[in-house]
Amino acid sequence: MKLIIAIIQPAKLEAVKQALTEVEVFRLTVMDVQGFGRQRGHAEVYRGHEISVNLLRKVQLQIAVNDEFVEPTIQAILKGGRTGERGEIGDGKIFVLPMDECVRIRTGERGSEAI
Repeated sequence: MKLIIAIIQPAKLEAVKQALTEVEVFRLTVMDVQGFGRQRGHAEVYRGHEISVNLLRKVQLQIAVNDEFVEPTIQAILKGGRTGERGEIGDGKIFVLPMDECVRIRTGERGSEAI
């Protein structure tokens, strides 16, 4: 079992959800987050004054999958989250973490059965 965490552009959320549906990944958690990487923020003009915005709005997806769904899930996120053919700075990141245990609260099922 793995926990996949993806940080993507908010505008790409619907495309990523559609791509995940195509590979039969239907369960995910979505959070609004802020951060920056290579982009390092940007400048905006507010009431005539230029201000530096260091934290950019992003969307974080958390998806728990069984091992056979790891690569299809990654490919779906790449397909839906990439800007253009080659992508752009700020498209995001995907992290794959080992997941030791999963427990379904309703039934008490454990492990891959609970996902």
